[in-house]
Amino acid sequence: MSFYDEIKNYNANDIDTYLSNVTNADIEESLSKRKIKPSDFLNLLSEPAGEYLEQMAQKAQQLTVQNFGHTINLFIPLYISDYCTNECIYCGFNKTNKIHRQKLTLEEIEKEGKAIAQTGMRHLLLLTGEARDVTPIDYIESAVNILKPHFASISIEMFPMDTDEYRRLKLAGVDGLTLFQEAYDKAVYKKVHLSGKKADYHYRIEAPDRGAAAGFRMISVGALFGLAEVRKEAFFTGIHAKYIADTYLDTEISFSMPRINPAEGGYIPDYPISDKTFVQCMMAYRLFLPRAGITISTREKAEFRNNLIGIGATKLSAGVKTDVGGYARRETNATPQFEISDHRSVDEMAEAIRARGYQPVYKDWQMEMFG
Repeated sequence: MSFYDEIKNYNANDIDTYLSNVTNADIEESLSKRKIKPSDFLNLLSEPAGEYLEQMAQKAQQLTVQNFGHTINLFIPLYISDYCTNECIYCGFNKTNKIHRQKLTLEEIEKEGKAIAQTGMRHLLLLTGEARDVTPIDYIESAVNILKPHFASISIEMFPMDTDEYRRLKLAGVDGLTLFQEAYDKAVYKKVHLSGKKADYHYRIEAPDRGAAAGFRMISVGALFGLAEVRKEAFFTGIHAKYIADTYLDTEISFSMPRINPAEGGYIPDYPISDKTFVQCMMAYRLFLPRAGITISTREKAEFRNNLIGIGATKLSAGVKTDVGGYARRETNATPQFEISDHRSVDEMAEAIRARGYQPVYKDWQMEMFG
């Protein structure tokens, strides 16, 4: 069994019908429960539940503080390559885009790691485009070995791998995996992933299973809001997270909530999500899985991110670059994977967190050093 098998139990048309029949009484009953079921989760994602945001916020804040205290974890991404063999119509790294491609040398990776470490950041997210031949496991493993003396935690966000490859990277020092399904709706998934290995829906949706089976401490899942109908995508993301949490008991599960920002190629989302619906989805995640982390990226504006502190968000990025390198080395021809909306430095982000009465956490985990 995997989540690919689990998701077959849910029919998209049935979900549409259910959502269209949710009543205020259903929502109020779901809000009154201490532990909610998938049907309650759907109630809280429904359009009528948008009128209950204040009640949801009060409960979400209580659960967030109960499980995470008054803290916000900080992390920073490092792109080490933008080569890609996929044709994803929403992405700046799309193989058909005529951009200046780059891949950092191991020496450049070390310089970038040292520059990031000087900001105080100790949790790193390592990213590549999806080009296995250009960035093979040997290269990624070497990058991790170079970076791990400078960081307490290294997670990866890159092409899906087999279990033995994930296990190899875990032994090298990787402790977390972030992998977006992008779209759980199979028809939409096929429409936006035109070619390349990423077009394989089945292989991608089982990657978090393989990462958890390999022993990663933390798995983060998410849909890219804007590609498909938002409420159903949020629901499938939620049951995916619950499946991982219930199946792999030693694995911490978290949600990421990316929303489409402008990128090379000019993709316009078919299902734009409002700020109100975004917040509703975040709080529904919190009420459905109270102990799950929730990451809000710099795709969101500074003031908006500030307002999410305390009502669900537990992890924020800061000082972000979405092109290759960018911290120690400046490449004028670099193309970002997407445009960011919050350009604050690590220190500015930390100060904003303190202003809300919360503590910025640079390190809450220490990897075991091998070799």
